[in-house]
Amino acid sequence: MNLTRKQQDLFYFLLNNLDNLPQPLTLEALCSAMGLKSRGSLHGHIKALIDAELLEAPERKQRGIRLTERGKSYAKPKPNTQETRLPLVGVIAAGRPIEALENISYITVPHQLQTEKPCYVLKVKGDSMIEQGIFDGDWVIIEQRSHARNGEIVVALIDKSDATLKIIEQYPHETLLIPANPDLNVMRYRPEQIEIQGVLVGQMRSYVSHH
Repeated sequence: MNLTRKQQDLFYFLLNNLDNLPQPLTLEALCSAMGLKSRGSLHGHIKALIDAELLEAPERKQRGIRLTERGKSYAKPKPNTQETRLPLVGVIAAGRPIEALENISYITVPHQLQTEKPCYVLKVKGDSMIEQGIFDGDWVIIEQRSHARNGEIVVALIDKSDATLKIIEQYPHETLLIPANPDLNVMRYRPEQIEIQGVLVGQMRSYVSHH
C-alpha cells in the first residue's frame, strides 16, 4: 500500500476498531475515538484511503466512514478465540539434547505471544538466560525457522546433538552463543557446527500452585 505512516495508522485503526465505533461513523466521532484534538489532517488521510479504494467514497445518502471489500480483506481472519493451542515438544536445558516428551501435549497460548508462522513451545530448564527474564520452568514460544538476526534468542543445535537457548551472533568465521547470565561464558563455534532450529517470539511463566 502506498500510504504514509499516518494514513496506514488510520487505516489499521479503522480495520481493528470500526465494528466497535458508533455507526454511521462521522469524522467528529472518529476524531474523538482516536484522541485527536482537531480534524485537521484527518480529512486528507480519509481522502487518501478513499483514493486507495480502502474506504467507501461518501455518497449523498452519507452512510458514514466505511471500509470497502478490498479494505476489509486486509483484516486478519479472527479466530474464534484469541488463543491457540501449540505443541509443547520438550524441555530445553543449556547444552543438552532437547528432552522430547513421550507424548506431545498442547498448551493454550495467547495470540500476541506467537507469530503467523508455525510455532512450538519448549520448557526451559536452568538459569543460563535469567538476565533476559527467562527463568527455570518458563515456557518459551519458538517460531520455527532456520535463520536469525544477530541479537535474537534462538534454539541452536550444536554439532547435531546438543540444543541450547541462547542469544546468537553470527560472523563469517564463527558463531557466538551468548548466555544471559554473568556467571557463564560465551560459547564460540565454527558456523557449520550450529544449526538454528527456531527463534524465541514469546514466553509464559508457569504459575503452578503447589498444594
